[in-house]
Amino acid sequence: MNQNKTKLSAEFRPETRFELHPAAGVSFRVLLPELFEKLKNDLLAEKLFFAQTVAWHVPLRRAANEAAALAWSHPFPLLVLPELFAEKVAETTRRLARQGKISAKIQGSEDETFAA
Repeated sequence: MNQNKTKLSAEFRPETRFELHPAAGVSFRVLLPELFEKLKNDLLAEKLFFAQTVAWHVPLRRAANEAAALAWSHPFPLLVLPELFAEKVAETTRRLARQGKISAKIQGSEDETFAA
């Protein structure tokens, strides 16, 4: 066994108190808005590049802004933005295709009335 035994005496002193001033928590939303905006712009740029016509640019931009607004209200906006954007683009695409069909029907019926 260890022959070197040192006897320690416990000394109790008055309780020490500290003044704590916690720093205000900085949300990642304050630190990372550039990443969020860059992600939105990258997703939008890809869709704009493959847009069928220039007329689709404004509705696609609106879809990107709506998806960004919804994503920003979520606890993990960078994670949900791509999926929300895809859903908004699909909805916009369906709406624009439907509007195109309606417009084609109207144009076709106007042609028939003028032909008669």
